[in-house]
Amino acid sequence: MNRQSVMSISTIRPVIAAFLISAGIASAYPEFQQHIVKSTGRTVNCAMCHTHSDGPEGAAPGQIGKLTQAELSELGRARACFNPGGKPNSPILNGFGNHIIDAIGKTRFLELKRDPASLSGLLPQESDLDHDGIPNAVELATGTHPLIKSDGRPWLLFKANVAQNWGQILLMLGATVFGLMGLKHLLTGFAIATHDEEEH
Repeated sequence: MNRQSVMSISTIRPVIAAFLISAGIASAYPEFQQHIVKSTGRTVNCAMCHTHSDGPEGAAPGQIGKLTQAELSELGRARACFNPGGKPNSPILNGFGNHIIDAIGKTRFLELKRDPASLSGLLPQESDLDHDGIPNAVELATGTHPLIKSDGRPWLLFKANVAQNWGQILLMLGATVFGLMGLKHLLTGFAIATHDEEEH
C-alpha cells in the first residue's frame, strides 16, 4: 500500500464517522425508553442498552465523539448487522444492546420503533445476561436492567432465588427442624433430670 493510499484512508475515516452521525445512524431510539417508562412507571435512561446513560451522541467515554478509529470501524460493522446472528460488538451499546441486535437484527429493530411493546416478545425467552433468574425479555418488559443482578421486581427476584437455591433452602429447613427437635429433647431431658433430683 503506497503513501497516497494510506493518506486517503486516514482522510476517509473521519468523513465516514461524520456521515454516520449526520445520518442518524448513531442516534438512540427514544421510542423504546418512552414505552418502558409509560408501561412500567419506572424511570430508565439510555444505559439500559447503551454504554453511556445519555446515549451515543456526545464526546464522553462510550459516545461517538470519543471513539477511536478501531471503534468506529467496529461501530460500522455492528450497524451493518441487518439480520439476526451478526454478532455485533458496537462500542456505543452495552451487552444487552448488542444482544438485541444479534437476536433480531438491525432491520427488525428499526421496524419496531412503531411498536416498541413487541420487542420483549421477540427476544430469546431463555436468555439471562445477568444470571439473576429473570430472562432479559421479562426484565425489558418490566423496566428492570438486564445487566444488573440486583435490579428486578422483588417478587420475581424472590421466585428466581427460591428456584435457584431450593436445595440449600431445604437443607436449612431440615437443619432448623432437627435443631428444634434436638432442643426439645434436650429441654425435656433437662426437665426430667431436674424433677428426679427434686424427688430425691
